[in-house]
Amino acid sequence: MTPEDIVNLPSMPPGNPSYPVGPYRFIDREYLVITYRTDPAAIRQMLPEPLEPDGSDTVMYEWIDMPDSSGFGSYSESGVVIPCTFNGQPVNYTAMMFLNDEPPITAGREIWGFPKRWGEPRLRVEKDTLTGTLSYAGQQVALGTMVYKHENRLARDLADRGKHLKKTQVNLKLIPCVSGEVGMAQLVGYELTDIEMQFHYSGDARLHLVPHVNAPVADLPVLEVIEGRHFKANLTLPYGRILHDYLT
Repeated sequence: MTPEDIVNLPSMPPGNPSYPVGPYRFIDREYLVITYRTDPAAIRQMLPEPLEPDGSDTVMYEWIDMPDSSGFGSYSESGVVIPCTFNGQPVNYTAMMFLNDEPPITAGREIWGFPKRWGEPRLRVEKDTLTGTLSYAGQQVALGTMVYKHENRLARDLADRGKHLKKTQVNLKLIPCVSGEVGMAQLVGYELTDIEMQFHYSGDARLHLVPHVNAPVADLPVLEVIEGRHFKANLTLPYGRILHDYLT
């Protein structure tokens, strides 16, 4: 391989790259998002400075089913998102994610700093109940349930449909150097684009989290469930930008 060949590779390994060049388009991406109130001290412990709690003491636990993802295939994902602020502006910080497909794990960590680990999430309709589960190392660590389309609460204003998906998302990107020192330490921001909302419901939900050392979703304990949201959309995940560099 020439130096030009090397710098034009989309990803490792050179002979069979884990993922192609982006941006990445998702079709029929289905969500179960359960918003709940938790311990503000636990939020502060999990948020990296200079991110600040937004004062709501809320967390969003998410399941996402992605049957048609360009470059990544078909997979499911589950994780924790914390509403917060950066320089006074509202953002969402992704605290942890678990999914069952290697290409999006690798790309997510290498490009945007998504905190992705292998897990076994599943989102499905069981009779009259939308049900999300997450298992790690053979143990179920999260169970979320929501009434299935009891209320059709599509936003009256079409411009508001998918508004929550347009919020700036922030990740902590950490990559070690071969020397053993930190090679990259950044807060990375991005915004989803080309959002086409298919449906959106909100209603009663419940969430149960189980303590687990390698899937510590219960470190943000459930004090009160506020609501569940069930929606499906087509959208694009573009490249992002550096918001804060800890090494400079």
